[in-house]
Amino acid sequence: MTTGLVVLVAAVWGALAGALLPRAAYRFAVPSGESWRDRCPDGHPVRGWLGWARCAACAGTGAGAGRGAHGARGPRRPREAPDAPDAPGSPGAQDAPTAPDLRGARDLGDSLPGVPPAPYRPSAVLLAAATALVCALLAAATGTRPELAVWLLLAPVGVLLAAVDIRVRRLPDPLTLPLAAGALALLGLAALLPEHAGHWPTALGAALALGAGYYALCLVNPGGMGFGDVKLALGAGAVLGWYGWPTVLLGTFAAFLLGALYGGALVLARRADRKTAVPFGPFLLAGTLAGLLAGAYAA
Repeated sequence: MTTGLVVLVAAVWGALAGALLPRAAYRFAVPSGESWRDRCPDGHPVRGWLGWARCAACAGTGAGAGRGAHGARGPRRPREAPDAPDAPGSPGAQDAPTAPDLRGARDLGDSLPGVPPAPYRPSAVLLAAATALVCALLAAATGTRPELAVWLLLAPVGVLLAAVDIRVRRLPDPLTLPLAAGALALLGLAALLPEHAGHWPTALGAALALGAGYYALCLVNPGGMGFGDVKLALGAGAVLGWYGWPTVLLGTFAAFLLGALYGGALVLARRADRKTAVPFGPFLLAGTLAGLLAGAYAA
């Protein structure tokens, strides 16, 4: 199979996998300390984790909280004078729905200050495009080596983690811990196959070393580094360590460099100050991708 065909297949896989992420992005994107979202903004149950973030009940009735499950605005009702609250036992009292909790239910581009929240519409197109691009880049760098299958399986999880962290500054344990365990397990299988270009013991050592390093940073500066970043560092260390310690150093440096550049740009644009907290997960993932691409090309 030629490299071009491998890249095409990887891009198609990424697009299909990314298109299934919006529902998980919606359900996981809740503030720290709250349980995962299981209802749409209108209160209908949301079941399952894969698929578009649309509510079948809202789509069938055309209902929605201002903007429905598809993000389209429903028909506006004429403005009326406010009525007095219904007394207990009155006919209208039983029909008043409980207002759903919409905190964190924002579109992927609505995390910046001053942008109004748009409930219940993670972008399937954006997630599919991002996952397809990541998978295509990994395929171009790795070629037909067996570890490519590992990268393609892990890439959608990384995109989902970045999307959730951007929205609510949270890296869910059900994603970060399985990512680390899955990376080590899958790389262990890849190490048994011919023509692989990595070293599994180094991957294990790097996972522990990077996790310990991020844990130390979390203890020193808990406001700038969270435990979610520490758990994500375990998986990042595993995939970077597959190609050796220079790749680990490169990916780690790239993560902090990208984070510093973004923070500096916000300060220069006067959209933040030096004490403003920004989610570090996306930069950790971007730095890991950069190091992984460099390590795969050099292997």
